[in-house]
Amino acid sequence: MLHNIRPDDHGALGPDMVAAVSTCVHCGFCLAACPTYQELGQEADSPRGRIVLMKEVLEGTLTIDQATPHLDPCLGCLACEPACPSGVPYRDLISPFRAIMEPKRTRTIADRMRRTIAQMTLPYPTRFRLAAMSGRLVKPFASMLPKSLMPEFLRVMLELLPDRLPPKQTWAEVNPAIGTRRARVALLTGCAQSVLDPDINTATIDVLTRNGVEVIVPRNQTCCGALSWHVGNLPAAQHFARQNLNAFPDDVDAIVTNAAGCGSGMHEYHLILKGTADQSRADAFRHRVVDVSAFLVSLGDLAERPDTRLPLRVAYHDACHLSNAQGVRSQPRSLLRMVPGLELLEITDSHLCCGSAGTYNMDQPEIAASLGQQKAANVIATDADVVATGNIGCMTQLAIHLKQTGSKIEVKHTMQVLRDAYR
Repeated sequence: MLHNIRPDDHGALGPDMVAAVSTCVHCGFCLAACPTYQELGQEADSPRGRIVLMKEVLEGTLTIDQATPHLDPCLGCLACEPACPSGVPYRDLISPFRAIMEPKRTRTIADRMRRTIAQMTLPYPTRFRLAAMSGRLVKPFASMLPKSLMPEFLRVMLELLPDRLPPKQTWAEVNPAIGTRRARVALLTGCAQSVLDPDINTATIDVLTRNGVEVIVPRNQTCCGALSWHVGNLPAAQHFARQNLNAFPDDVDAIVTNAAGCGSGMHEYHLILKGTADQSRADAFRHRVVDVSAFLVSLGDLAERPDTRLPLRVAYHDACHLSNAQGVRSQPRSLLRMVPGLELLEITDSHLCCGSAGTYNMDQPEIAASLGQQKAANVIATDADVVATGNIGCMTQLAIHLKQTGSKIEVKHTMQVLRDAYR
């Protein structure tokens, strides 16, 4: 058990963290599931090792700066949770711990610059688009500059940019169901996703409306807050969460997400707003959030089944925050199997993260690159035509590393594959 934790130090998050730490019996089942343990091979870089480190920091026997070299590389992929026989709620520990400890940390100027740039651009589509367009102009010259003039994280950010940005898309606030209305939902359109691949939202709305679902796109919605929450920026995460609590209507059957990271982040609104006046609203809100693939399957038979024969070999990639955080594994596969002529393929070591994880490419570029290369190699081994997944971060990571190998495998969202089958 934890001792010497004072509520004035750790706020309302403390008791949940105590429970999460105390559940771990250090059995080691999490080791094989943890990508960073596989990469680094040290006990301190495993889930159970990190739990010990967090415990010691909370008890005051270790400083946060002593523990961060091993805590920062954690992807937050939650692969340890389904592997744990004791049911340790690791999600109740890692992000709250980062939120509590961030103000106590010592950061370098480069660290602060990297975090500021990410936090001030990625959650805001207009800013992100402008930053991405500017970055594309600089990108051809970046390799010519000496390393002393360009920090490593800026080089990584430029490498992550696509060769071209798709045209800006907007969506009607109300998208009527086609035929008999079976449900009414509100859609989170996402921040980075709406810039990097807005067609995901277009495809999602098309698939839902074809199947009798009216889709509301709230105008005042904002970033889900996950990008801030996962790196310990609690004030920003709370701001985004509150804005979405006010923006999304109550008179819908569900709040639908099509990005695994966003859905996972919204499912943690009760943690983000714990101890505030909005805690009860946040708890009710999170229970209404559902991934689009899970929502479609919950309706029963599709109102309109795909009828275009697509002779495609599709490898399905499990996004960590869909499979581990939300428990959504079979539903996307069920939907893809409905497409005539589509052969669904499984990827070796599908439980291991691709290395995306929000801003992880900028925070831990070497580990992210290694995991991305391994995932790309496993995708290529399937001999697929397309790799489908349910998260924009995974899609970006897969596209980069497949391109580096010269592979022609296309990267698509599950909803884009379904939409194309209707065509």
